[in-house]
Amino acid sequence: MAEKIKVLLVDDSAVVREVLTTELSRDPQIVIVGTAPDAFIARDKILKLAPDVVLLDIEMPRMDGLTFLRRLMHYRPLPVIIVSSLTAPGGRIALEAVSAGAVDVVCKPGPGVPLAEMTEMLIAKIKAAAEAQLERIRAVNSVNGAPGELLPLAGAPRRLIAIGASTGGTQAIEKILLRFPANGPATLIVQHMPAYFTASFAERLNKCCAMEVREAADRDVPRPGLALIAPGNKHMLLRQRGEQLVVEIKDGPMVHHQRPSVEVFFQSIARCGGVKAAAALLTGMGSDGANGLLTLRQRGDYTLAQDQATSVVFGMPAEAIKLGAATDVAGLPRIAELLLQHACEG
Repeated sequence: MAEKIKVLLVDDSAVVREVLTTELSRDPQIVIVGTAPDAFIARDKILKLAPDVVLLDIEMPRMDGLTFLRRLMHYRPLPVIIVSSLTAPGGRIALEAVSAGAVDVVCKPGPGVPLAEMTEMLIAKIKAAAEAQLERIRAVNSVNGAPGELLPLAGAPRRLIAIGASTGGTQAIEKILLRFPANGPATLIVQHMPAYFTASFAERLNKCCAMEVREAADRDVPRPGLALIAPGNKHMLLRQRGEQLVVEIKDGPMVHHQRPSVEVFFQSIARCGGVKAAAALLTGMGSDGANGLLTLRQRGDYTLAQDQATSVVFGMPAEAIKLGAATDVAGLPRIAELLLQHACEG
C-alpha cells in the first residue's frame, strides 16, 4: 500500500480545523498529521511533522498567510494549497499566493460551495499537490508577467483556440497568452478555479497580455482578439446559435471532481459542427478533458498535450496521450507557437 499523504492544516478557526480534519480523514490516502491556528505554530509543526502538503488560510492573526507562504517558499518549499473565503478580495490575494508559489486554491465551504463538494475538490487538489513539481512552478513564475516576444500570425485565424488546465495551469496559461498578438484567434480557456479567483486571474492577464482577456459571461460571442476564461464554479460550453457561436455559462454537477470541467467544455466544442478548433490540454492531475480531446482529434481538429518535462503535474496530459488524443506533445515554450500556427490553417 502506498504511503498516505501527510497534511498539515493551518487555519485560525477551530471549527474549520475540526470540520476539515474530519472530512479529509475519510479518504484512505490522506492523513492529517497536525493542525495550527497561526503561522508561528505552523512553522514549528512543519519542522517536526514534515508534511507532504500544507493547507493554508490567508487571513490569520500574528502573520497573514501570504507573508508566511513567501517565507516558507524561500526557506523550506512545500506544496501549499490556499483555502480561502469566497470573496472578491480573497480571490485577488489568492492569486498573489499562486504567484508566490502556492500550488492551488480552493474556497472554504459556504452558501455557494457545499461542504461535500468542497471536500471532493480539496481531496483531488491535495493528491495533485503531493505530486507537484515545485521547481517547475518557480521556473515558470520567474518569467511570467514579462512582456515577451509576440508571435506573428501566419494568416487570418480560421480555428478557435481551446485550452484546458488544472494544477499549475495558471502559470502555463499566462506564459502562452503573453505570446499571443492583439489580433490572436478567439480563445476559450477552462482552468480549474474557484469563484472570484477567475475574475482576478482574467484581470491580471488583461493587464499584461496584448489580447483582451476577461472572465466569460453567458452569451458572450468569441471573436479574434479576445480570450475568455470560464468563471469559477460554473461550467462553460460553446453553443451554435444559427450562424453565430455563443458561450453558455451554467450550473451542473461536477465532472471529474471539477466545475468548470474541461471535459464538458471540449465535448461542447465537438458538438458544434461548423467549428474548427486548435485545442490544448495542459498540466493537471486526473483525466479531465482527455476524452474530450480525443473526440476533437477524431473529428479532425488539431490537438496538443503538454509534455511531462514542463508539466507541474503530468496527469491530464498523460491520460490524453495514452488515449491517442494528442496530435502533438510539446513543452510549454512551444505551445503558443503551435496553437497559433494551426489556428491559422484551414
